[in-house]
Amino acid sequence: PTAVLAAERLRLREVLPAEALELREGRTADLPWLGGTPGEGSREAAGMLAGAHTAGLHRSGWGMYVLVREADGLVVGGMGFHGPPHDAAAEIGFDLHPDARGHGYATEALAALAHWALRQPGVDTVVCTTTADNVPSQRVMERAGFERVPDRDGVLAYALTR
Repeated sequence: PTAVLAAERLRLREVLPAEALELREGRTADLPWLGGTPGEGSREAAGMLAGAHTAGLHRSGWGMYVLVREADGLVVGGMGFHGPPHDAAAEIGFDLHPDARGHGYATEALAALAHWALRQPGVDTVVCTTTADNVPSQRVMERAGFERVPDRDGVLAYALTR
């Protein structure tokens, strides 16, 4: 069964490996996307999920989720893990359609997904990274309760811990 997490105005629905193959090519995987097709970040995340599945490394729950807006059933973006947890930490990335930005959807989804991860055995930290010029993403992380931690590989890092 596909995992579904509830947030206030969104449902986060896990993307299946077969759907990821479609999404990475820019197709919809029969999902109603705001703007018609998945964004670049969602396509990249789908490619990561498809690659992990092909390599036998994908673990259910630790992949990509589509963000389904409850009000109209449209997928407003994607969010997910960069793979299963490692050293008690999980990393999340996200992509939101430009028309869905500024409404708090990314903050709401990030908080829901991060708190889900922190309830899983062996996970005590959730990390997100962004570039210094991506102030909107920095604000999303801060509003979701993340705090700045030392930079990683030249990008800003934020963490939420138990």
